[in-house]
Amino acid sequence: MKLNLENKTALVMGSSQGIGRAIAESLIAEGVKVCISSRSADKLEKVASEIGAECFLACDLTKPHGAKELMIQAKELLGRVDILVTNTGGPEKNSFSKTSVEQWHKDYQSLWMSPIEAMHEALPEMKKNNYGRILMVSSIAAKEPLDGLTTSNAFRAGFPGLVKSLVNEYSQFGITFNILLPGYTNTERIQALQLSDEKIKQMVPAGRLGEPRELADLCTFLASDKGSYITGQSIAIDGGVLRSH
Repeated sequence: MKLNLENKTALVMGSSQGIGRAIAESLIAEGVKVCISSRSADKLEKVASEIGAECFLACDLTKPHGAKELMIQAKELLGRVDILVTNTGGPEKNSFSKTSVEQWHKDYQSLWMSPIEAMHEALPEMKKNNYGRILMVSSIAAKEPLDGLTTSNAFRAGFPGLVKSLVNEYSQFGITFNILLPGYTNTERIQALQLSDEKIKQMVPAGRLGEPRELADLCTFLASDKGSYITGQSIAIDGGVLRSH
């Protein structure tokens, strides 16, 4: 299937490993000029060389205005940003009683404010160009809370309401907004848990972990003209884990 993404530009946040890296690779394979980002400049340089990224920028999304500055720099390097993929690392695992107020503020900045800061910078130009794709990598926790991930459960649940508001405001300008909800995916974070095959089969109806590329290719499709009528959606890539509609 021809996706006609050649010479489009993209900023992929949190893309030095895991799902973010897979999304960057998938977009690059379709001819997109991609700027990758994460906290480690050294790691980014290596990854950019390996996958053929156009450029890279180091950024700490837990810092106020970090995502705004990242977006400004990406536009300078790429000329414009047609596709914005917001992706942040998972927060520390804690119950409510063990989550400090400081951790709430840190995770609020990373999970909630960093996508908003980036969109504030991206949307005016997308509106002017009558084209844009906003893809938010979230989690199945947005629909069904996961044990011990209190801040993630809280902040990610708000994104569908935000996206519906954005759809009403920007759809007439050729801009789409979609949320991707990965389930248990074969990333470095999951690998560190060393889950047994039996445990995975108990957790996931499909009987296996998802692969980052499976989510990445959906992301690339949604970024293309083929996905231009799909907007305002929360799409699970979870092997059947979610029980809700």
